[in-house]
Formats: sequence, C-alpha cells, structure tokens
Amino acid sequence: MPKIKCAIIGSGNIGTDLMIKIMKTSDLLEVSVMVGIDPNSDGLARAKRLGVSVTAEGMDGLVCMDEWKEIKLVFDATTAYAHMAHDAACKEFGKIIIDLTPAAIGPYTVPVVNLDDSLELSNVNMVTCGGQATIPIVAAISSVAEVHYAEIIASISSKSAGPGTRANIDEFTETTSRAIEQVGGAKRGKAIIILNPAEPPVLMRDTVLVLSEIVDEKRIEAAVEEMVKQVQSYVPGYRLKQKIQFERFGSNNPLKIPGYGEFEGIKTSVYLEVEGAAHYLPAYAGNLDIMTSAAMGTGEKIVKLKFQKAA
Repeated sequence: MPKIKCAIIGSGNIGTDLMIKIMKTSDLLEVSVMVGIDPNSDGLARAKRLGVSVTAEGMDGLVCMDEWKEIKLVFDATTAYAHMAHDAACKEFGKIIIDLTPAAIGPYTVPVVNLDDSLELSNVNMVTCGGQATIPIVAAISSVAEVHYAEIIASISSKSAGPGTRANIDEFTETTSRAIEQVGGAKRGKAIIILNPAEPPVLMRDTVLVLSEIVDEKRIEAAVEEMVKQVQSYVPGYRLKQKIQFERFGSNNPLKIPGYGEFEGIKTSVYLEVEGAAHYLPAYAGNLDIMTSAAMGTGEKIVKLKFQKAA
C-alpha cells in the first residue's frame, strides 16, 4: 500500500525534527508539504533540498497547493494560538490534524496510556514534551494506587527551545497540569518547566513526584519499570536516571504541603532522562524527540485504522 501523504505546519525545531524522523523511519507516512511563515527558515530550506514541497504562506498557502487534495493527515507544530485557525481549516476540508501545540482542542493523548481513545477523532492533541515524558509514570502509579497529587518538573536545554516552545510556556504548564489529572489519573496535578542554559547543553531531565495511598512499594516499582519499557519502544533514549525512591508518611509524621494540607501515604520520586535520536537536532534535544516520536506513532496508528483498513 502506498504511503499516506501528510503535511507539517511549522518549520521550526519540532516541525523539522518530525519531518526528518518520518522520512528516515516511517513505512506508512510521506511528508508531502512543509508549511512555514518565514521564507528564510532553515526548516523550509532543508525540506526543499530533500524534495518536499514548501510554502511560506502558512495555512492559506497550504490549502491553495495542488498537494492539498492528496493530503490526509496534518501535523501542527506551531503555537497554541495559531492552531485554532489550522484546526478550523482542516475541519472544513475533512483532514485529520495531530496537534503538537498545547492548544488542546482535541483530547490529550499519550500513546502508551490512552491512544486507542483518540483514533476515531479529527483532532488529537499530544499534550507537551513534558507531558509525554512524565504522564506515563503518573498513569503507571495510578494503575496500582490512588494518586492524590502529582507534580512534574521538566528541565530542557535552552538551546532546544525554539520560538514556538517559548511562546507556549504558559500553555505548557496549564495543559500539562490538566493532562496529569485527565490522562495520568491524579486528583490534582502541577507542572513546571525549566529552560536550562547550561553549556554544554544537558539532556532532558524530568522529575515526577507522586503522593498516593499506601500500597506495596514493589507494585509501584514494577508498574513504573514496565511503563518505561513501553515508552522505550518508540523513544529508545527514555530511561530511569536512578532507582525509584519512596518515603512513607503516617499520622505521626504527616507531610505538610502548602496549599494542600497534611498528607498521609507514600511519596514516590521518579527521575527520568530523555536522550534524543538526533534525527535533526543533537541528542540533548530529547524533549523534541519524545514529542515527535509520539506524534508520528499516533499518525501511523491512525493510518492503520482509517486508511489501511479501508483499503
């Protein structure tokens, strides 16, 4: 069966990394058009050199191209604000859009947790890079214990954060916090992102702090380790940085949390590291790799369900 043609909106770091990843590794998708708004962007120049059609006229330019008729799938790697117009255009023309911004018009989707719930929809949201890295861990713990609170801290190299990422910082924290609750299963979630200016650039690091009911710690450990293996199936550079840590709090020594109150139960601390596949940017940009890998995997699953099955 011929590959399904797709378009990528956004010629920055994320969009370009996604284009290279699809071209190098996907047996189901073909990048037909790369869309940008800066005619001098490296992403558009690179796409053109690789034989991909380009437009610097944004969504308006895309819908006027001959290739638009054959495109089934659109990846949006721009900003949460711009995504609203892109979603409206795709709905008008009956295209499926996978949203790599924090706009969250479609449902939050983390492939190893709830991908099957989103496959029939026209708009699928990939949460955020921090969400893709940490929500699987929260979900794993939620599968064996009631999670009262989960907090994630995503630290990424400043060099891997392009204009789009920086423009979405507020949306990042809000979207990730909600997804921790809706997808991860926590009663309350909080997200923090840090742009680390260290030189040389450091790999993406994620800290996941979870407060849950008391259960056998071995069950939590096994659930987290199994989830890490599942994420590694599409992000090989995803790994535990150190042994999972536990701390118990009872009525004699409750954990006092400002704005939350006193907590009795288990505090689980999980420390992650994400090394990128370096398809476009260096390996330190694991935040891009986990996002584009999740988006490509989602696109391929949609292709198998909607287009291969129909054929």
